[in-house]
Amino acid sequence: MPAFYLLVPFLLIRFIFLSLLDGKATGRAAHFAPMQGKEMIAYYLYQFSTLMLLLVPFFLKVSLSFSTVFCLGLGVYFLGSLFLVLVMKDFANPDEKGLNTEGLYALSRHPMYLAYFVFFLGMVMLTRSLVLFILLLIFQLSAHFIILAEERECLITFGAAYQEYQKRVRMYL
Repeated sequence: MPAFYLLVPFLLIRFIFLSLLDGKATGRAAHFAPMQGKEMIAYYLYQFSTLMLLLVPFFLKVSLSFSTVFCLGLGVYFLGSLFLVLVMKDFANPDEKGLNTEGLYALSRHPMYLAYFVFFLGMVMLTRSLVLFILLLIFQLSAHFIILAEERECLITFGAAYQEYQKRVRMYL
């Protein structure tokens, strides 16, 4: 089976489902906080790795089997898809100030990046692609610097409310 079919749920959830929940949320999800210094390198690595995570599956295949890696990969892939649905639902419903602190955002300040990671990790396992795995690592490492810029912007935008949120909820898990 061509691996690019695995991207269909991601694209439907990230773009169509989110826009159906709240048209403005799609724009908010695409917003990047202003980067400083070396964060610009991370930003370009993030953009490159995202593009490659979406293009490389066009050149990969998934071999259907009942191996442990395949079954585990299928489970991680479906968990990532569910995680994406839940995080998009929560992201589309910020509080009156525009801050997301409910649902998965009560467990992690950045669950969308975690959902992306779990989803693409499932794809890595299903395709058994070292190239896709390396791209995912670049994506996740560069995302950390994007997140640092987002945290800085949230502190400016939401002030004390975000500081309290930071005290209650971990950055990742």
